[in-house]
Amino acid sequence: MFTQKDIQQIKNNGLTVEKVEKQIQNFKDGFPFLQLVKPATIGDGIIKLQNSEVDAYSKLFDDINPENLKFVPASGAASRMFKFLFEFYDSAKDKYNSLEEIEDKEVEKFFSEIEKFAFYKDLRDILKSKDLEITDLINQGRYKEILKYFLFEEGLNYGQKPKGVLMFHKYADEIRTAFEEHLVEGARYAKSPENKVKIHFTISPEHEQLFKELVSKRALEVEKKYNVKFEITFSQQKPSTDMVAVDLNNELFRNEDDSLLFRPGGHGALIENLNDLDSEIIFIKNIDNVVPDNLKDITVSYKKALAGLLIAVQEKIFNYIEKIEFNDVTDELVSEIVQFISSDLCFEFNTDQISRETILNILKRPTRVCGMVKNEGEPGGGPFWVKDQNGSVQLQIVETSQISSEPDQQEILQKATHFNPVDLVCATKERTGENYDLLNFIDPTTGFISKKSKDGKDLKAQELPGLWNGAMANWNTIFVEVPIETFNPVKTVNDLLRPQHQ
Repeated sequence: MFTQKDIQQIKNNGLTVEKVEKQIQNFKDGFPFLQLVKPATIGDGIIKLQNSEVDAYSKLFDDINPENLKFVPASGAASRMFKFLFEFYDSAKDKYNSLEEIEDKEVEKFFSEIEKFAFYKDLRDILKSKDLEITDLINQGRYKEILKYFLFEEGLNYGQKPKGVLMFHKYADEIRTAFEEHLVEGARYAKSPENKVKIHFTISPEHEQLFKELVSKRALEVEKKYNVKFEITFSQQKPSTDMVAVDLNNELFRNEDDSLLFRPGGHGALIENLNDLDSEIIFIKNIDNVVPDNLKDITVSYKKALAGLLIAVQEKIFNYIEKIEFNDVTDELVSEIVQFISSDLCFEFNTDQISRETILNILKRPTRVCGMVKNEGEPGGGPFWVKDQNGSVQLQIVETSQISSEPDQQEILQKATHFNPVDLVCATKERTGENYDLLNFIDPTTGFISKKSKDGKDLKAQELPGLWNGAMANWNTIFVEVPIETFNPVKTVNDLLRPQHQ
């Protein structure tokens, strides 16, 4: 199947022929749907903390003050944020008589409220440098010209920049990017001993300079304001996690120069980046889920509470492991541990015959506490009880694409009350202090296949198991309801006009 040139290309990507053959087989076989048992709900898989518990767990985190870091997936350009603006630009006239002439309500909203955006001043300044006045252009209906200097490299080039470096929020004395808001957030809840704040961003290689310029311009300012010292690091998705593409007949898709087409493996590839990090506690949050300072208190409070709960659970896990390994085991203790695994870790064994080894296999896993918000129609994965291939039942974050169209499975999906806002706190170390190898806890059968195109030709693309889905499928998982106020993603540019971002 592979030429010598192909084999060399595969090696250059850090892959093996065997791995690529397995990827091709996945295209042929497809991925099985997950078997939902029921949705996770309050009192049945999702914990609802009382205010006193939020305070107590938050205090526990502060008192212990563990080494921790914040992990922020920030790869890729923000082009999807501006999809409706790109589409308008492609079909727009050079001049309109009024905003009402624009049929797309989102485009109309963008221009009618353009002064409210944090990037308005930068856009106005760039237009001034071209001897243009933004207010004149709007009054004259020359909307396409404004977009030319907003989306493309003649101007701000927002259509090609990563979300992290875009202006998100406007304050009385400053304007902040999403990246800077993460620094401020980190300074408030992700402080390690000696007031060190470690934040790791996964970025695309072509954007590294943009982020480093922001660090040099703004990090020192935030350090002084919050009396902290930042340790900011970056990494990229590894080429060894790329996936080969095939045509619709599952034959290798080739570029015009006859080379194989490899595509990034999706955010599931970031489990490798996470695996390279070393910290007692790791917070995970998406780059676009930030709020201005007036709404940060509740986010800070719940982040600390989730981390405190994780510390408390991990202490129990380590205590049980120690007793088992030192043979300090009675029938009563076994019953107690099985009850803990069932009630606290929400793992149901597929048999009554539970051995010491089986118990240890469950306890000796990385642990995550995942915030869940009430489902108000936002897209995203949801919390479910899922039966695995061995017949055991445990909690999983499930995307709709992983759920079959069978009526019973769709009925369970419709009963879901919460969804995942990507709000995770992780413990990735063993009792001995060694790091778990996170690659041992992936479910490789939970990837995704989608239809794409390149150079006008259809192709099939494959993604690795999602970072908080299949890549963490065999972790100990705890779901906690968090307030909807802690979730304010920016999926389109007009989301920045929501009251929470103003």
